[in-house]
Amino acid sequence: MSSSTTAAAADSTKMEGFWSNWKCQGTVAMELLYWRDLKQSGLLFGSVLLLLFSLTQFSVVSVGAYLALAALSATISFRVYKSVLQAVQKTDEGHPFKSYLDMEISLSQDQMQRYAENVQYYLNSMLKELRRLFLVQDLVDSLKFAVLMWLLTYVGALFNGLTLLIMAVVSMFSMPVVYEKYQAQIDQYLGLIRTQVNSVVGKIQEKIPGAKRKAE
Repeated sequence: MSSSTTAAAADSTKMEGFWSNWKCQGTVAMELLYWRDLKQSGLLFGSVLLLLFSLTQFSVVSVGAYLALAALSATISFRVYKSVLQAVQKTDEGHPFKSYLDMEISLSQDQMQRYAENVQYYLNSMLKELRRLFLVQDLVDSLKFAVLMWLLTYVGALFNGLTLLIMAVVSMFSMPVVYEKYQAQIDQYLGLIRTQVNSVVGKIQEKIPGAKRKAE
């Protein structure tokens, strides 16, 4: 087997592993966003919202310090309580967090390599897409991107980044459930909107020289 064939097979194996890992993570995320487990989804949703609302009132440093103090207060109080309880009952149960202290939490070399490959893949994809848009490889796509950036200037004037992030989190945890319940009606309206957008884009393509996509 030639070296090029071996390299291609290795790349194919890496991509299969990447997509397998991505699908697994995506499945877990979908379970949370669709509220399959109310307790886990509610805990995650509430924690993220509480963190974001805290950041609107305090600096990142203050929020981080308050969270650390809250966690330390809980663990120190529990440790003291268990120590007093053991002294009163004259038992020797040991450290209350021993099982967690003995737990292995370090990342292996394979895990670090896999995460690095994932980050590299996303960065390369993003850079290639930005190059394609800014250097006008496809005029229609670049025009759409320009319109999107123009709309974002108005959005940015109305909302700050944290407000947009809060709205995004609320949408992530509400829209999938709404779409699942009213999928037929939403698809109908989306189809009408898509038809109108395609009609407008088609008219623009007819009027701008070189805007038509090349036949595939």
